[in-house]
Amino acid sequence: MEKQKIHPLFAIGSLLIGILILMSMGVVAQQPVTTDSTAPVPKIKSKAIKNTFESNWIQDNQSVMVPIKGTFEMDIQHRFGVVNKGYKDLYGIYAPSNIRIGLSYVIIDKLQLGAGFTKDRLQWDFNGKYAIVKQNKIGGWPISISWFSNIVIDTRGKENFVTDGDRISYFHQVLIARKISDKFSVQIAPSIAHFNNIEGFLDNEGKIQSKMKNDHYAIAFMGRYKMTPKTNLMINYDQPLTQHPMNNPHPNISFGLEFVTSAHAFQVFAGNYHNIIPQSNAFFNQNDLTKGQFAIGFNITRLWNF
Repeated sequence: MEKQKIHPLFAIGSLLIGILILMSMGVVAQQPVTTDSTAPVPKIKSKAIKNTFESNWIQDNQSVMVPIKGTFEMDIQHRFGVVNKGYKDLYGIYAPSNIRIGLSYVIIDKLQLGAGFTKDRLQWDFNGKYAIVKQNKIGGWPISISWFSNIVIDTRGKENFVTDGDRISYFHQVLIARKISDKFSVQIAPSIAHFNNIEGFLDNEGKIQSKMKNDHYAIAFMGRYKMTPKTNLMINYDQPLTQHPMNNPHPNISFGLEFVTSAHAFQVFAGNYHNIIPQSNAFFNQNDLTKGQFAIGFNITRLWNF
């Protein structure tokens, strides 16, 4: 079995994550210093930073945020076709589109569970996100860390699969973010995606060879700048790390605007991801932004608190 090589960018990202964690541990370990041994040590009340991001989504990626306990959320995500055909399909608006409708609920503090259905390949996704630590204003952690995972089932006809296990894929992502200032927040998110079955081909000797590996590593970099109290500028970059025998996916670059209220978030952006489901984007993105193969997309989020 061929040993999978780790891309240098993944090693750099892992090193950065380790440094951030060590820094945060150092901050937690620090104690107030006083020259008077009889003087009481003041207690520093730590409060979590709020609104590192305004939504669960940063365009095509999850954000580090988990809403408060009892929050019910509905998401509508839409991706038009690529714009490079111009007026023939009105710059992708009348091209075949992809849509996902999702529902989620924060069942206990810091834990959100959800499900969704996507038009592409009739995929059902079941997902969860947990806020491991939160950035604090004074003392405590200097960063926020959350974990996101999903399992996706492709529900197309059985003629598309050898076994039912071939329908299943998984995605895991660590979300690490810091609110630099009231206006500026950043996030880094390494991920691994897995498909139980990847399409293969027959080589010259008649042996079945995989076009792609079953596992795929990637890393994403995101930023948000608050232009007004209700309007944010957002940018996202996804870099594939795994090298496959064939069909290597292209990176994704996306940028756009977010408009928010206390219960809504609307994001409109341009990028070259089309699949919405994160492991499908990671494995199968063949849109090349340098060739004009990008699409307009939007996310609509609605929150209710119970």
